[in-house]
Formats: sequence, C-alpha cells, structure tokens
Amino acid sequence: MDGSIVAKNRKAFHDFHILDTIEAGIELKGSEVKSLREGRANLRDAYVDIRGGNAYLVGVHISPYSHTGFVGHEPTRDRRLLLHKREILKLRQLIAEKGVTAIPLKLYFRGSWAKVELGIAKGKKTYDKKAALKARDIKRETDREMNRYPK
Repeated sequence: MDGSIVAKNRKAFHDFHILDTIEAGIELKGSEVKSLREGRANLRDAYVDIRGGNAYLVGVHISPYSHTGFVGHEPTRDRRLLLHKREILKLRQLIAEKGVTAIPLKLYFRGSWAKVELGIAKGKKTYDKKAALKARDIKRETDREMNRYPK
C-alpha cells in the first residue's frame, strides 16, 4: 500500500478476530474527499451492509470540510462501496455466517483514489480480549528483561 492513511480502526483488532481483508473504493462527494485529505474521519462504529446488490459503508463519520459554505455533506451518511459484482457476492456469502461481519479497518488514499480496507471479522468474547491483553503484557515484560541484559 503506497497511499497515505487517513484513519485506522484500532479498536477493531481488540474487539474482533480478523479473518480476511478486502480493498474497496468508496463513492464520495467532493467536500468529503477534501475533508479526508485533512484527515477528518472516524471509523469506530462503522460496518458494511449489503442492500439491493450494492455494498454500503454505514456509520463512518467524515467531518464537514472546513472551507465549505452552507452546502456541505451529511457526516454520517451511508456511502456506497465500489466493488465488482462477484466481490459483493463473496462478501454477502462470508457475512451470512452467524457472528461474522465486515468492518472497515483503514481509510486511505492510493494515488488520488480514496480506498477502504475491509476486514471480515468474528466478534471476540470477553475472555479472548483478556487473554490477548495478558499475552501482550507478558511479551512486553520479556522484551524488557531481554533488553535489560544485553549480550
């Protein structure tokens, strides 16, 4: 990926097991693109919904562009994802499983095109989250000990 990252969904890796990733384009208005170039987006509670043969990104908050007059864009509108028909069918099939959803992981620019990296995710249980935190703490402690006594 050679683009500049606009927003990351850091909480996604804490709340979900990411099974697979898909890159998709997003249908945006001009003021939304300019706002993204300022880095003003939030992916926290966003997800993908498939309606009528199209995939939509729901719940992404793109703040209004700072230099827009009265006519801007609605910050949390549903945005259509630009995917091929076979990709949408594959996505629908993956999401159809119980407990599996599609969430945005990153929003970035590739060249001049706005792209989103979607993660096919399965929700983590509370004990999974605690185990992950514990494993991370143990790794941090062992790294600290290893650095304390260099060879």
